[in-house]
Amino acid sequence: MAVKIRLQRFGAHKNPQYRIVASDSKSPRDGKFLEVLGTYNPVANPAIVNVNLEATNKWINNGAQPTQTVKNILKSLDAKSTK
Repeated sequence: MAVKIRLQRFGAHKNPQYRIVASDSKSPRDGKFLEVLGTYNPVANPAIVNVNLEATNKWINNGAQPTQTVKNILKSLDAKSTK
């Protein structure tokens, strides 16, 4: 089973919010997931990101592939933490 770390959309119309989840790559975007790793709210200014880095690193070390959007979110977290 190939695991992806990706965004799962929830929230109201024109007010998207996302969960960062580990899920099977074959499941649909809002389908079954293995674990919730955090949340992302792009509407807030600045965007609000809450991520369990320990669990995310565990999944990545076990072979999960983050999507490009999740990679960008994680990079922005790393840049903020090094400042």
